[in-house]
Amino acid sequence: MRLHALGLGGAGGRIVDRLAADHGDEPFLDATVAFDTDAAALDALDAVPDEHRHRFGDRTGGEGLDGDLRRGLDLGAEHVDELSRALDAATPSRAEAFLIVTGLGGGTGAGVAPELVRNLRRLHDVPVYVLGVLPADPEAESFAERAGGRRADADEERTADRPLAVANAARTLDGLDGLANAIVGFDNDAWLRRDETLAEARGRLNAVAADRIAAVFGAGDAAGGGGGSVPQQVVDASDVNRALGDRSEIADIGYAEQEVETPDGGSRFGLGLFSASEPADVDTSEAVSAIETVIRKAARGKGTLGTVAGGADRTLLLVGGPPAWLNREAIAEGRRWLAEETGSDAILSGDAPDPDAEAVHAVVLRAGVDPTKRLREILATSEN
Repeated sequence: MRLHALGLGGAGGRIVDRLAADHGDEPFLDATVAFDTDAAALDALDAVPDEHRHRFGDRTGGEGLDGDLRRGLDLGAEHVDELSRALDAATPSRAEAFLIVTGLGGGTGAGVAPELVRNLRRLHDVPVYVLGVLPADPEAESFAERAGGRRADADEERTADRPLAVANAARTLDGLDGLANAIVGFDNDAWLRRDETLAEARGRLNAVAADRIAAVFGAGDAAGGGGGSVPQQVVDASDVNRALGDRSEIADIGYAEQEVETPDGGSRFGLGLFSASEPADVDTSEAVSAIETVIRKAARGKGTLGTVAGGADRTLLLVGGPPAWLNREAIAEGRRWLAEETGSDAILSGDAPDPDAEAVHAVVLRAGVDPTKRLREILATSEN
């Protein structure tokens, strides 16, 4: 899939920048773009090409909106055509899908996202998805309570002065309903560690978000095999699009991996069981156990929305790793288990053999998920 990733606002720009830094050489990522009112935030990016960064909204004085969603909505209506023209530098006609990445609790990205999604769908006959970052609870509290009284840096202080972040997220999700083909949620609060501030966690969280994006949208390319390895069942762009759907449903991405012995003259465990000239002879029970473990962890572990319980309308399963470890019967059994686990009407699956891999991994994409407790609480604020 040729994906164009667009970062809106500070949070969106940073995640797309991390995506470009960590996965820019992978074939699925065709272009990365960043739009912001904050000139300093754009200048701080490292991996998004300079010609793909665009500052808009001269009346903001080159600064961010500090969570003012109303101003962001006004800017979206006023500048959407300008942003669509600026996107031409990335040759959007090549895109097979757009992914708009934005913080849902802010002003710039959250305000502009609905209008930009609407315009992209009008101009291009490809899906437009959103990765929406839910604000962490500390963004709605005083920073002094979160940090135990220690002095906040300027970035943390600005975050602390946004008591309407949750209300912004609810309004933005409501505004995207019926516009975006699907909305992949990423809950900052679920990924924060105990006594960790958002500023301290930002780099780690951005990396997780970028890796989960790559795990799904790079699935077809990962399934290309390489080294003469041919997948039994290929996942392509149409499978990803079918799984995500086109009804603005909320989606979650789960991932898990397990290191395994590899036939490269050694192993991740230093056991040296295989030489480079000998084919891997993997015990069937070990392969089955490894595949079962990663599928269950990807489904029941921490997804982008945290721990997601209950059902999903559609589910996509991708299992990858060293070819000798990809036991076909185990993957088929994992698919049957996942169908029961999620109650999905549609289960799509594929494998991605990689002779250079040192781990078996599973990706579980669920669309139309039952909202997590925290997402329900956020959505409920729009009804008050």
